[in-house]
Amino acid sequence: MNISIVIPVFNRPEELSELLNSIANQDCNDFEVIVVEDGSTNISETVCRNFQHKIPLQYIKQENKGPGIARNTGAIYAKGNWIIFLDSDCILPNNYLKIVKKEIITDRFDCFGGPDMAHTSFNSIQKAIGYAMSSILTTGGIRGAKESFDIFYPRSFNLGVKKEIFNSLSGFSDMRYGEDLDFSMRLLKKGFSTQLLKNVYVFHKRRNNFVSFFKQVHNSGIARINLENRHPGTIKPVHCLPTLFIFGNLLIIALAFIIPLILIFLAVFPALILIHAAIKTKEVKTTLLAVIASFVQLFGYGSGFFKALILKFLNLSNILTK
Repeated sequence: MNISIVIPVFNRPEELSELLNSIANQDCNDFEVIVVEDGSTNISETVCRNFQHKIPLQYIKQENKGPGIARNTGAIYAKGNWIIFLDSDCILPNNYLKIVKKEIITDRFDCFGGPDMAHTSFNSIQKAIGYAMSSILTTGGIRGAKESFDIFYPRSFNLGVKKEIFNSLSGFSDMRYGEDLDFSMRLLKKGFSTQLLKNVYVFHKRRNNFVSFFKQVHNSGIARINLENRHPGTIKPVHCLPTLFIFGNLLIIALAFIIPLILIFLAVFPALILIHAAIKTKEVKTTLLAVIASFVQLFGYGSGFFKALILKFLNLSNILTK
């Protein structure tokens, strides 16, 4: 067995079904799938049972312990030399595993990550959120999608690692948010190597509405400060940009009471998003929603980052979500 695919799932049987179907349609074999049900109330047992005659699949239940611990549970049962971690709301292109095998056989790296993108079948909000999470105008670079912004930290929605190295690091921590960054940081500190494989991409559904999206990125902002507590020196100036974006907009609104014309600067960023999103998505509705998604992302991440920063300054970091 060369590759073990580990998928934690929490109340997402329909999306898991789509992912398993894309795995069943891969251009190669010699892999196994391990699904870990992390204390769901809407369980995926029937979905998994329906695929067990199509692909080698183990279904494991546990109490809700968070995504990192669920991945660790799956890794215990993994027989492959490489473990690939996928989020349950992803879909794989048919040649995903074929490309992965060609890459890992070169033995050039110990851990890889790949990008994500929106599938043509996704709804407009999902596509808009996908744009916001990958755009150079938002925090796409911060997330590690581009090598030029920072050290590349593979993310757990699409992450592969040698099993022996995963075990040597004791897997993921119990952090609820940022656990994948914590894992990648610990891996690099131990002298192991990471690699961005741009051709090993997944289609990532993400959230269906802006409220849940805000909560997600808000927690990501908090996680960045928690990661700094664990790994001092990992915060870079670029991570502060969303918070500065918030205060910049508030400053413009405040100055508008004195200089009304200054409000024109509030239109600059939406205009840039409209142009860039139109080029990237080529869809009118998605382009318009991309403006909202981009503001939600920057305000969500920036507010979470600032909140955690203040609590850290007040020495109250212990009340933050792990």
